Amino acid sequence: MSQTPVQEKLDFKALVAMGVGGMIGGGIFSVLGLSIQQAGHAAPLAFIIGGAIALLTGLSYARLGLHFQSAGGSFTYLEKAFHSQRFAAIIGWFLLVGYVGTMALYSYTFGSYGSALLSGGAPNSAAHHLLMSVVLLSFLGINLWGVRASGQTESLIVFIKVVILAGFAVIGFIYLDPEKLVPFFDQGLGGILLGAALIFVAYEGFELIPNAINDMENPERDLGRSIITAILITTLVYVTVSVVAVGNLTPAQIQQYGEYALAVAAQPILGKAGFVLIALAALFSTASAINATLFGTARLSYVMARQKELPPAFTLKSRRNVPWVSLLIITLVTLVFVNVANLQIIAAFASSTFLLLFALVNAAAFKLRHQIGLFGLWPMLGLVGAAAAWVMLLVDLYHHQQETLWWLLIFYGVVAGVELLFSQRRIGASDKEN
Repeated sequence: MSQTPVQEKLDFKALVAMGVGGMIGGGIFSVLGLSIQQAGHAAPLAFIIGGAIALLTGLSYARLGLHFQSAGGSFTYLEKAFHSQRFAAIIGWFLLVGYVGTMALYSYTFGSYGSALLSGGAPNSAAHHLLMSVVLLSFLGINLWGVRASGQTESLIVFIKVVILAGFAVIGFIYLDPEKLVPFFDQGLGGILLGAALIFVAYEGFELIPNAINDMENPERDLGRSIITAILITTLVYVTVSVVAVGNLTPAQIQQYGEYALAVAAQPILGKAGFVLIALAALFSTASAINATLFGTARLSYVMARQKELPPAFTLKSRRNVPWVSLLIITLVTLVFVNVANLQIIAAFASSTFLLLFALVNAAAFKLRHQIGLFGLWPMLGLVGAAAAWVMLLVDLYHHQQETLWWLLIFYGVVAGVELLFSQRRIGASDKEN
């Protein structure tokens, strides 16, 4: 007599790997240079501040996830807290474009490191644009075919990424030049806070853990501690890597090679082999992150379309059960965005979007604090931290990079406007049917 196969569940290690893999996807390879440019020698402190905001937000996600036990994640939390389907839908659209921003960041980084590797460290604009377009189209093809990595493969990818970065950090401390670390506050407190806001996209990813709550071995035991552990591991890696980078690069090098500063930082330590190793790690990490994000975002848009929050075309699936329309549209939007925007715009857009989202999730956790059993101070601190970083980012863009700010506001305005128009049409169609 055959037995019904038991579905495998995610244990604590798998959940930590999911969170660390989601965060250390490609952000650190691209935003490290931006962080050092803004925060100067205090870039490690900027990563600590970003980690603290992520940690507080992680507590909110953990309690909300346990309470609602829903794969809907942020949408469910916001809808339940604020009792507004339209509000949750708008945030859902923002989350979708936020993931488009992260994919643009990953593909931009892939192009930066790939072109630098091919040209021996010299910038090559044509190769950069070609590579970041090719990697997006390649993973579009892979996802349309229905291929995806298994959980064990993803865990292996995470392990390799962390080992390479940790090894670089450990060896880098041996060759550290302490004189390059002082004065510590060379860019002032404002530079540190702005650096934390700008690099916050590097912490995006831990919010994926609660989405898998229905597949967890023991959610009550593992959800909260896996989120906290993943954020702490990621923060430790980011801080040590940034210390080594600051201690091995001159300001001129950071300015010149900001888009692939981490590979350049490895060169004084390990020579050309160090540059190649970090560049390959960046290619490996960003490619993996693009694949995972594209896969998840396409299915998120499919779910939203099933709930009538996106046009019905997004529900179309191929014979391989792949949401091909979602994949095509998301890839096309990302392809256009990454080829017309620069790294500053892409990073600002992605960080801004997730800071705003996390501020709202913390607000939801504070509003529901008695129901979910969370001490109110933690979500309030998370809300204040995320909101303050978001406002500071926008204010700095207004004073120093108004073009980037206009890009940001136009993008947000278009997204909100399209969603409102779509919802009005949906309501109108529903009224006619009734």
